[in-house]
Amino acid sequence: MDIKHLVKMANQIGDFFAAYPNRDETVQSIAVHLKNSWDPRMRRQIIDYVERSGGADLKPIVRDAVRALEMPQQIAAEVPGDD
Repeated sequence: MDIKHLVKMANQIGDFFAAYPNRDETVQSIAVHLKNSWDPRMRRQIIDYVERSGGADLKPIVRDAVRALEMPQQIAAEVPGDD
């Protein structure tokens, strides 16, 4: 999918959740929506976009939500297994 379209959709999701009074709750809600509603390929594409370019076209709260999607993968890579 075209990254410009993904950015537009993600920013629209951010607009919807922007009414939440707590910023952390807003970021978490956007991340949960992306995780539950977007195809994994779409999520990977938006995550890669943020990693490569910094995600300048994303609203800051949406960019933070995308970074929150990355976090579990990073934590999993850093935590040693129970071997």
